[in-house]
Amino acid sequence: MGYLERLESYREDMLKTLGESVSKPSVKAEAVKTKDGAVLPFGQGVQDALEHMLSAGAELGFDTYNDDNYAGHIEWKAEEGGDDYFGIVGHLDVVPVSTGWATDPFTMTDKGDGFVYGRGTSDDKGPVVACLYAMKALREEGCEPKMNIRLVLGLDEESGHISAEHYTEHCGHPAMGFTPDADFPLVNGEMGILVFDIARKFSGRPGKDDLRLTKLEGGTAHNAVPAYAKAVIAGSKEQYSLIADRAKLYREESGYDLKTKKQGSALVVEAFGTAAHGAHPELGLNAVSILMDFLGRIAFTSEELNEFISFYNEKIGFDLHGERIGCFFEDEASGPLIFNVGVANINEEIASVSVNIRYPVSYTDEQVLSGIEAAVEGMPVGIVTSMVQHPIFMDLDDPMVVDLMKAYKDETGDADAKPMTIGGGTYAKMFNNILAYGAQFPGEENTMHQADEKFSKDSFMKMARIYARAIASLCCK
Repeated sequence: MGYLERLESYREDMLKTLGESVSKPSVKAEAVKTKDGAVLPFGQGVQDALEHMLSAGAELGFDTYNDDNYAGHIEWKAEEGGDDYFGIVGHLDVVPVSTGWATDPFTMTDKGDGFVYGRGTSDDKGPVVACLYAMKALREEGCEPKMNIRLVLGLDEESGHISAEHYTEHCGHPAMGFTPDADFPLVNGEMGILVFDIARKFSGRPGKDDLRLTKLEGGTAHNAVPAYAKAVIAGSKEQYSLIADRAKLYREESGYDLKTKKQGSALVVEAFGTAAHGAHPELGLNAVSILMDFLGRIAFTSEELNEFISFYNEKIGFDLHGERIGCFFEDEASGPLIFNVGVANINEEIASVSVNIRYPVSYTDEQVLSGIEAAVEGMPVGIVTSMVQHPIFMDLDDPMVVDLMKAYKDETGDADAKPMTIGGGTYAKMFNNILAYGAQFPGEENTMHQADEKFSKDSFMKMARIYARAIASLCCK
């Protein structure tokens, strides 16, 4: 039996391990302290996912390491050892659950249609499990690693980089490797990522009898297209009736899903869009933009509020590439810049929107910010940057690119496949000498970060075989 055949024999065990992992609601939360004084920096759910995967690795006969609950790894040690390691860098945290799920997001569900459903099945718990069993199949077939092979388990990839920084500080960077957290056949370039808030403080507060927007909330993460947004409006019954009539007309004219309802003494306006990954906003529909577009048709008492809403609609709106806010850049390797508003919050004191930008590999964050600042010059808004990740790019003739592409082509028979540059930000930006490699196959529906996230069982096994081939080629004697 070869390692590919042995891997096929693990199919049911792999699905069982994945189901157990999905059952851990590993959405990043506030740090907590256990009864024995241990700190769980990302909350109990993320900790449960880490402990489960380390336990699964140990049961399969690998060494495991917990990096102070900030990260961990499952390691296949080489006989000759050494400090270098081959890194397979995944993550166990997941994005928050949005509306629209037909099943329990944290119970992996098999509907009999060839897929398993659940949060994290495709991003990134499924690929992590596939890599773990690829390591097991190679070891059981007697393959000898040239260096230690580590399946690194990150814990806050979806919302930050503390986990990666802590791990690399304590354990160093890999000599080479990949992260199974993007697209096949191979990602040899990643666009830069820039996250910032556009905000405005309001100097005055309207009176009790004025038409007021007391609260607006939309979105849960800057790197996801918000599927839901709501505004709470205070005013008179006559004003509520007029707004409800305008909402009905807006629905008919735009086709967007917008609803109004009384809630106590207030009127609530709800907008419903479609969730998607922030790297692919074209696959979603931004509920914040729908709501702001509608609110632009209402004259609130606060002129400062009206100005901010107008600013949003005039400079952002439904744009996906920063066309009107001064940052439409593109290059041959990357295509156009990607612009996503992920979170919006407005109250009677301040308004802010969180923006996630993916910029082309040949540009810099300074160029992007300069373009935006020029476009908003003279407007009473401020820009506060919270994250910058610089782009990466590896040439097509690099030996690692060549070997990873060969493993993909040998398994799939896709001789025409070519590496790509993506807008998604992966751990390739946080760990030296690695590239994003799978796990999304060309032509398959991408449900990462969406309701009813799902994973093809056949693709699950196919990617595991690709990963086994790649590890064998790059790291086994």
